[in-house]
Amino acid sequence: MTRTQTTVFVLVAVVALVLGLTVNKVLNSKAQNDPAALLDAGIVLLPQHRQVPTLDFTDQDGQTFATDQLTDRWSLLFFGYTFCPDICPATLAQLRQLRSQIPPEAWDNLRIVLVSVDPNRDTPEQLHKYLGYFDAGFVGLTGEPDTLQQLANALSIPYIPADTSKENYTVDHSGNLAIIGPDGTQRGFIRAPINNEKLAAQLPALLRKDG
Repeated sequence: MTRTQTTVFVLVAVVALVLGLTVNKVLNSKAQNDPAALLDAGIVLLPQHRQVPTLDFTDQDGQTFATDQLTDRWSLLFFGYTFCPDICPATLAQLRQLRSQIPPEAWDNLRIVLVSVDPNRDTPEQLHKYLGYFDAGFVGLTGEPDTLQQLANALSIPYIPADTSKENYTVDHSGNLAIIGPDGTQRGFIRAPINNEKLAAQLPALLRKDG
């Protein structure tokens, strides 16, 4: 092979490598940010970030927890209650399972929060005991009914306050989860019911974004 042929061969190889890396990057980018794939996984992103009002709650350890503490990592807020007979334990169990389905670094960048829609019965002690059945790292929040309603309204997560005078009452509430970004703004929702397989395929790429 002559020097000219060698030079041409090297140039062709370099160009092929660059093109291959570029195509691979583009394809991976599309796979990670494809709106159709996100929607299929139940992830609905808002066109603009939504501010979360600063409100004070009490966590499962009896400590004050303000919503402006929902920063530095991503958060999924689920509005439910510990006496819920169905959707709440099922959702929390799926979120616990999600831990084994996504990379550790993605899970470490995620906070799971149960916001109680039953502050009448969900004391910090009750939340602590209940969440211990699922994952000790989950956060539980309880607070005044008006404060809870303000947060639910701001995040567009509906629920109907229960008639607490009835014995063994239940609370009607949405199964959607609010997605809060590392800057403390709402980024969107995860629609119920959760599909862990599809969610696990899309969520890690979202959690890698610090936007």
